[in-house]
Amino acid sequence: MATQQLESKWEGKSIANLKHPKAEQVWPLLEDFCNFHHWLPNIDACHQMNSDNKDEIIRYCASSTKPLSSSDDGEAIIKWCHEKLLTVDKIERCLSYEVLDNNIGIKSYVSTLKVLASDGNDENGCQIEWSFVADPIDGLTLKLFSGYVDSSLQGMAENIENALESSELGDFASSN
Repeated sequence: MATQQLESKWEGKSIANLKHPKAEQVWPLLEDFCNFHHWLPNIDACHQMNSDNKDEIIRYCASSTKPLSSSDDGEAIIKWCHEKLLTVDKIERCLSYEVLDNNIGIKSYVSTLKVLASDGNDENGCQIEWSFVADPIDGLTLKLFSGYVDSSLQGMAENIENALESSELGDFASSN
């Protein structure tokens, strides 16, 4: 439909509820911008890149996928992004970043991650909120892309919740 082609920006938001961890336990894990490969499913690598500007933090994130069939040459396909940290607000427990460069068709993408107390009460667990504004991506629909973000967030929340159940990491996160 022609109106879909005229869409200037995609916007979306997903929320994951964590039943037991408090926001103060989850935030230090997400605040570490170059550590997302520990939490985000399907990310194999995430590390800080060198930048000419010492005040900016740019990370490289990558995932590899296996060939779809045995007739492929057997080499994994690497999908990568360079992402720049825009803001970190330790009091509001949120950070924003943008995609600078990638090989997956993203032209413009800005995302914000927030860690909030559930229902304003940290005793009832917490929520992670992932919102984004992006240019449409060739070959995808907003519904498919939003589904990918939501699935990724749910997997991230599960990974964080499982990790915090281990007493060593739980003690570390609550002491920070």
